[in-house]
Amino acid sequence: MTMIDRRAAVRGLAAGLALPALPLAVQAKEPPRDISMAQDFDEMWETLAARYCFFGEKVTDWAAVRRVYRPLALAAPDWDAFALVLRGALGELYDAHTNVRTAPDGTPRMPPFDLIVARAADGLRVTAVQDESATAKAGIAIGDVVTAVNGQPVEAAIRAAALRCQRRADPEADAFVINSVVAGGRGMPRTIQLRAAAGARDVALPLNQRDPVPDVSHRRLDGGIGLIAIRSFSDDAAIAAFDAGLAELRDAPALIIDVRNNGGGDTAVARPIMGRFISETRPYARMRRRAGAGLGPAWTEVVAPRGPFTYDRPVVVLCHHWSASMAEGFPMGMRGIGRARIVGTRMMRLGAAVFPLRLDRSGLELQYSAEPVYDVQDRPRWLLEPDMTVPDGGDILAAGMAEARRMIAAGRTLSAAASTLPSPPSSHSRSAR
Repeated sequence: MTMIDRRAAVRGLAAGLALPALPLAVQAKEPPRDISMAQDFDEMWETLAARYCFFGEKVTDWAAVRRVYRPLALAAPDWDAFALVLRGALGELYDAHTNVRTAPDGTPRMPPFDLIVARAADGLRVTAVQDESATAKAGIAIGDVVTAVNGQPVEAAIRAAALRCQRRADPEADAFVINSVVAGGRGMPRTIQLRAAAGARDVALPLNQRDPVPDVSHRRLDGGIGLIAIRSFSDDAAIAAFDAGLAELRDAPALIIDVRNNGGGDTAVARPIMGRFISETRPYARMRRRAGAGLGPAWTEVVAPRGPFTYDRPVVVLCHHWSASMAEGFPMGMRGIGRARIVGTRMMRLGAAVFPLRLDRSGLELQYSAEPVYDVQDRPRWLLEPDMTVPDGGDILAAGMAEARRMIAAGRTLSAAASTLPSPPSSHSRSAR
C-alpha cells in the first residue's frame, strides 16, 4: 500500500468510526485477521482495565469499549488504521492525557487544540483562543460561532464524533466531543466556517509554524519585577537555565513565573525549580495509584531546598487553558509550599501522572493516566482553580503584574507554615505529570 493509499485508508476508517452504527457484518462476528491486532488491542484494554486511575470519575463502560472497538481493530487493514481504532477506544475515556502518542496524520486530535468552544443555539461558540496559534493568526475571536468544520455542519460532526460507550450523559464528555470536532486531524490543515459580528466567513487554517522559543527565558518588567517564562518541563537543561535567570533577577522586588503554553514534562525538572523558593523541605503534592477496583493509600511528594540562595520575595505564577500536566502541577505545588499566588484561567485539567505503554506487536506508543495528583490538602489537581481568575480574553500578564505590585505593597513573601502531612519516600519521581 502506498503512503497516499495508507492515508486514504486512515481517513476512510476515521469516517467509519464516526458513524454511531457499526456494519452488521462487524456486529455479528469478528472477521478473520492477523492475530497480532487482537493481541495488541487486548494488551491495551487489559492494561487500562487494571491500571487506569479515573474510572471512578468517568461514566465510561470499559467492557462496552471492548465489545465495540475490538471487532473494528481486527478489521483494520493496516497498523495506521489500527491506531485510529485505538484513538477511538481511548477517546471513550474523554481524557486528553490518555492517547496514542504515535498515531498517524489524520487521526483526530485530543482536545483542546488551539481554541475552546461551548454549545450555543446556533453552533459552537468560541470561548478561548490560544495565543500565536493558527486560529489566533486567522482572526478567530471569542464570541465567534463555528458552524462547520472541513465543510461538515457542526451538528453532523458532533453526531459523527459522539462517544458510544457511556453509561449516561456527562457534560465533561460532551465538552470533549465538541472540542474534538473543532480540533481537526493530527498533522492536517482544516477549514472552519464562522458566524461573527462582521458576517459569515470561511477560514482556512494551515498547519501553524511557530518561531522556536527557548524552554526558559527571563527579563525585567516595569518596576524591576522579574519575569521567567518556562515553556516546558521536559528537559533537565531547564533547571540550569532557570537558575541563571533567577541569579540575574535575584534583587527583583517580586517574580512572575509564566507557565502559559507549557505542555508539561517531568516532575524531576519542576521540583528542583520549586526548591529555589524554600529554606526547608516541604510537601507539595499527594498521589495515589490503582489498587484493585479503587485507589490505594496516598503518599506525599516533597520539595527540598536547593541552590546558593533562596528567593523569598513575592511570587506570582501565570497559567491559562493550555497550561497542561506538570504546568498545572507546578503552580499547584508552588501554592502548596506557600510560595506563590496563581493568576490566570482554569488550566487543561490533566489530573494524573501518566505511564507509557508500548504495544508489543505494532510498536505503537500509548500513554494513560495512572497516578491521580492532589494538592497538599488532598484536593484533586483536575479541579485546580487560580487564586485570581482572569476572564477569557483578558490580559493575564497585566493581572499578574497588578497582583505582584499588591503583594510588594503588602510586604508579603507568602512564607507558609510547613505541612504536617506524612512524607514517605517515593520511587515515582520520573513519571510525566
